[in-house]
Amino acid sequence: MPLPPSFKNLRIPAVAAPMFLASGPDLVVETCRAGVVGTFPALNQRRTEGFVDWLAEIEGRLAGVPDAAPCGVNLIVHRSNPRIEADLKAVVDHKVPLVITSLGAVPDVVKAVHSYGGVVFHDVISRRHAEKAVEAGVDGIVAVCAGAGGHAGTLSPFAFIPEIRSFFDGTILLSGAISTGAQVAAARLMGADLAYLGTRFLVTQESMASQEQKQMTMEARAGDVVYTPAISGVNANFLRQSIVAAGLDPDNLVASGPMDLGHEAKAWKSVWSAGQGVAAIDDIPSAAELCARLIREYRAALSAGAEDRFLS
Repeated sequence: MPLPPSFKNLRIPAVAAPMFLASGPDLVVETCRAGVVGTFPALNQRRTEGFVDWLAEIEGRLAGVPDAAPCGVNLIVHRSNPRIEADLKAVVDHKVPLVITSLGAVPDVVKAVHSYGGVVFHDVISRRHAEKAVEAGVDGIVAVCAGAGGHAGTLSPFAFIPEIRSFFDGTILLSGAISTGAQVAAARLMGADLAYLGTRFLVTQESMASQEQKQMTMEARAGDVVYTPAISGVNANFLRQSIVAAGLDPDNLVASGPMDLGHEAKAWKSVWSAGQGVAAIDDIPSAAELCARLIREYRAALSAGAEDRFLS
């Protein structure tokens, strides 16, 4: 499907996903400069005032880059987030090109972003959530499939992407264990319009994650990723090694109760999230270097596909 007009400067059909406690202005700016959509969660700043400061900083640093990819922010639309109204007002005031909503598809939020020409994507893990997002009027749906970092789902992308496409003609993004340009190309071939990469961008020089977290993520393998609701009250993927380091037994976790954003912020500082794509990560490049690599790999994959003997 056609991408939103604001995405005309993309050099590869990819979005650097907003990562809790890891995405900040440096990562967003360098990613956008390199032709990939850069995003960050509003809640990575403890107060709305700090969120506004980050928006202004990113705007200023990208102002002299006419061919930059658009930037975006993630808003948690959940009853436990007391900042949603103030943060949404900041988004509207700064006319943020892209808003990614999570944990709730709210028509009023969509209308507010559409009022200035912005685009709204919503992340989902099931058909029911996708249908609610369509009803709310979103422009795009992020299909968070098995193996994704953060609040992931369990569906295979081979099943989920065509199911969403059967009732939605907007932009579809695929999330789940995508770490290379070839995998971005595969996402496109599967029917997604954009690939959604989180963990690969967590392990970059500009990421706000600690060096210890980056090293642990880089050394991990897919089997080290534990899918559990016990850390924050919502199913998510976490590194087994960080669970052990926090003094917990990954094989005998106790449910934490309903999701609470205050508790989640504390939990994620010591128990680190990652997707199964860790298996393909073995270095800590700059964001610019990573984007350039993804672009090369993407183009090489498409060229190799064009030479496939089964196409002759």
